[in-house]
Amino acid sequence: MSDMNSHSARDLGMNRPITRRDFLDGVAVVAGTMALGASAGCAPRPGGSTVIGTQALLVPQDVGSPASLTGLRGGTPEALSVPHALRDGRFWEHAGSPVPTGEHYDLVVVGGGISGVSAAFEWRRQSPEARILILDNHDEIGGQARRNEFRPAGRDGVLVGCGGSRSIKTPSVWTPEGKELLDLLGIKLERLGGYLDRHLYAGLGMHRSVMCDRETFRADHLVRLTPGVEPRQWVTRLPVAEQAKKDLVMLHENPPDWFPGLSPERKEERLAELTYSDFLLKVCRAHPDVELFFRTMPSVAWGYGTQAFGAIDAWGSDYPGFGGLGLDAGKPSRFSSPSLKKEWKVADPNVYHFPEGNQALVRMMLGRMIPGFAGSTTMDGITTAAFDYARLDLPANRVRFRLSSPVVFARNDGSPDTATTATVGYFDGHRVSTVQAGAVVLACWNMVIPYLVPELPDDQKQALRDAVKMPVLDAAVQLRNWEAWRRLGIDRTRWTGAYWCLSELDHPVGMPGYDHPKDPGEPINLRMLAAPCQSELGPGPGAAVGRQELLNTPYSRLEYTIRDQLARLLGPGGFDPAKDVEAITVNRWGHGYAPEYCRPWHSFYPDGPFPADTARRRFGRIAIANCDSVPSARADAAISAAHLAVAELRT
Repeated sequence: MSDMNSHSARDLGMNRPITRRDFLDGVAVVAGTMALGASAGCAPRPGGSTVIGTQALLVPQDVGSPASLTGLRGGTPEALSVPHALRDGRFWEHAGSPVPTGEHYDLVVVGGGISGVSAAFEWRRQSPEARILILDNHDEIGGQARRNEFRPAGRDGVLVGCGGSRSIKTPSVWTPEGKELLDLLGIKLERLGGYLDRHLYAGLGMHRSVMCDRETFRADHLVRLTPGVEPRQWVTRLPVAEQAKKDLVMLHENPPDWFPGLSPERKEERLAELTYSDFLLKVCRAHPDVELFFRTMPSVAWGYGTQAFGAIDAWGSDYPGFGGLGLDAGKPSRFSSPSLKKEWKVADPNVYHFPEGNQALVRMMLGRMIPGFAGSTTMDGITTAAFDYARLDLPANRVRFRLSSPVVFARNDGSPDTATTATVGYFDGHRVSTVQAGAVVLACWNMVIPYLVPELPDDQKQALRDAVKMPVLDAAVQLRNWEAWRRLGIDRTRWTGAYWCLSELDHPVGMPGYDHPKDPGEPINLRMLAAPCQSELGPGPGAAVGRQELLNTPYSRLEYTIRDQLARLLGPGGFDPAKDVEAITVNRWGHGYAPEYCRPWHSFYPDGPFPADTARRRFGRIAIANCDSVPSARADAAISAAHLAVAELRT
């Protein structure tokens, strides 16, 4: 391959240095070219170099933390340009011959998210003297575990938010590998849960709500869902047809047996053949306004709406309409999705959050592997610690993390059956550089791996391509205050059809040395979430169409929709989007939630065989991790996938 690439480069006259801008594919550049400044965190750290990562990607000198960058973040054009050029067959036309760096590692990890860093952490735990390199295409650690920071006027210190992987969900049923990692990091769940103020918003009379928006019901109409109020009371306030109101009350309070005479097993089979939208419209024959009202209910958790969400999983999620079927609520259906089976009726409270979300786990792991990177690696100190990004890639480190370095190939040195080493090539901003590894863990998106390892068997490449992630936008919006929310008596709003399907005030989590806003007059972070999947097409095709549309949507449009929806929601409470929105960070995850097997879309589920089993097969000195290979959009799934890949390579 190197001879071919060299020949192509000579023919095309490509002797000049190459930059990422040669590979940009028409997507507007919003955030500018970036690398990272030296110190990051809530406190300054003196010393250290001023630039890390690739010299071609520079951050302004006054930016101390990648987390403090606003605008478009996550899957930026710079981060995606090389992977997209590989996908489109454009990369090797310009890249020239790979150049060896002379670096040798025991392990090279491709992908610096939870799974990739967990793989490095586990390898080092078993071999403390090992030399490890982590390569990532982003300009920040953690992959989708992303921290956002703001420095609002009127607040003493940084305001921390989360722009991706958010919580330690249902830890009582985490995988053994996930639980072990929490123990190794010293995360005490009872104490962590105590840092969430569960009563702050409710104590101020603030509760959940639904915005029946003009995109769905002709005019905006906000409905508060006060705890203890029966559905028949709030349904009367909805801007829907009278028959729809009757149907909604019936579905909530006394639905009939829609499948009389069928056995419970056959009823579950029927539900497994339907989406929730089809169940409502074709089985319940509910008024169309009912389906429109419910459409975005699964979007936050699953990345798609009821037109793709299976009826069997809607039953397992306690959605309205199933009470008359007589199914056993004490156990999941064999057709229930894996996460629903695993978390069935688990009583864990949803209280285990760091202010920055699960990037705290990544920072704690890296801080223990890379000397001088973190001022603290404890559960109580990680949020307020200083971080020196200049320490990530020092030659003296046994573990190195190289940002802004998209991998372009990984290959065994010889036959996969007998190879003892592998070579990994990455784009360093100007050329393809290579390193040698005793082992390689690909902890990146599964669907990109066929482009990195074209020698894989065809059936494995196809299985990897089948792992189509759901596109998600997770925005952190820093508000001047939250008085309008208090006046309206809301803290979280689901939208029925607008671009952003969720608006909610940040979880009120305080940590030692870090105070969450308690007074509505204080600045606060707001979360906005959008799920661009075109659900009517199904999860896979809908994700692909939605992702393409997302990549063609400029940041200016995203910012406009955020300000517009907040004005519509909060305007009656005195909110002014021009002065009350002080900063916006849009974390764009075109490849966001890992796909999970579900009915009615995957006819092979639950009996198999499963594409993920084929996709994650070891290939010589190359193993595959990432939560895609489970598949499940859960942090512990990513950790377990990493452990499995490490175990395969060490046998």
